[in-house]
Amino acid sequence: MLSARNQFKGIVKSVKLGNVMAEVIVAVGDLEFVSAITRGSVDQMGIKVGDEVIAVVKSTEVMIQKN
Repeated sequence: MLSARNQFKGIVKSVKLGNVMAEVIVAVGDLEFVSAITRGSVDQMGIKVGDEVIAVVKSTEVMIQKN
């Protein structure tokens, strides 16, 4: 369980993989959240387009959690 209060269920719209980092765009209704996370995290969680995830917003960060 995460302590962050701002959690938004959404669908992964796109994943752009770099050598070290990845950009994940999550659609939440009419909103889009963009998260820059490590490629290792994307691989470990198996994040792909169409997955249901939770965008977690805390301060200036947007984290991704896959159920």
